[in-house]
Amino acid sequence: MLEVEDLSVGFRVDSGWIRTVDDVSFTLGAKSSLGIVGESGSGKSVTALSILRLHAQRNTRMTGAIRFDGKDLLRLPERQLRQLRGRDIAMIFQDPMHSLNPVLTVGEQIGETLRIHRGLDARTAHSEAAELLDMVRIPDARSRVDDYPHQLSGGMRQRVMIAMAIACRPRLLIADEPTTALDVTVQAQILDLLRELREEIGMSVILISHDMGLVAEFVERVLVMYAGKLVEDAPARTIFEHPAHPYSEGLLRAIPSPDEDMHRLYAIPGRIPDPGREPPGCSFAPRCGLAQPACTTAAPSLKVFGPGHLIRCPVRLAAKEASP
Repeated sequence: MLEVEDLSVGFRVDSGWIRTVDDVSFTLGAKSSLGIVGESGSGKSVTALSILRLHAQRNTRMTGAIRFDGKDLLRLPERQLRQLRGRDIAMIFQDPMHSLNPVLTVGEQIGETLRIHRGLDARTAHSEAAELLDMVRIPDARSRVDDYPHQLSGGMRQRVMIAMAIACRPRLLIADEPTTALDVTVQAQILDLLRELREEIGMSVILISHDMGLVAEFVERVLVMYAGKLVEDAPARTIFEHPAHPYSEGLLRAIPSPDEDMHRLYAIPGRIPDPGREPPGCSFAPRCGLAQPACTTAAPSLKVFGPGHLIRCPVRLAAKEASP
């Protein structure tokens, strides 16, 4: 259903152009789930926003292809793309308080999607907006539909964003950090809700998060991104039970374990490089305990490590080839 091929994204800054996503490729089938993980600044959200071309066009340069049902979204006329946004592909943004309009009721904002894409009149759209709020488990939905965003809790605002996203029964839902700043109980409720809606509507989901534990509960396949590149692509079980890239291992080690007596949480040493200032060779080499001299000279390619498993690490690939 979705095929991203050699996607690169650059932004114009005072010093010129910087690339924040570099040759990213992946596919997603119908009724499937995919997780994209990595630290802040790894390129997760930029990749997601690129699917719907939500970057400012005058300051953005995108190359490659993003095919949805065979149509290249990067080359689709803006008018056709607007018809597709919200109807066939919907997105839940990171911060609902900044994504929702503070001067419109939540019912008006959900109803706008219904009027534009489904042609409903205002009264019918208002009634269906209330039904959608009830579907996302907002108590007393008939009265809350006329509330403004500031009158709702953080968890409720996130549910409103989900209601807006599923209003037209999209075939693909992109959830960008859908549980950010929510407590653990509300996080679990939101994930359960997305899981139920995925089964009920039959949509595919791309879940973007820096929370590996959250992704482990929800998706079938995981992409690990670092400094704008894919460093590992594998089934979720493989990533969480047998990660191959040192960066993936580091992310998993950073997850607190209730079964271990930890005096200090693990953190990957160093920091992710600034866009446009990546070191030569492997971008992760300065932080990697396995790095060899060759890692700092030639940029590694994404290669097959096992069945359905790709990594960008020559050290681990060479070790696997050398093993009996």
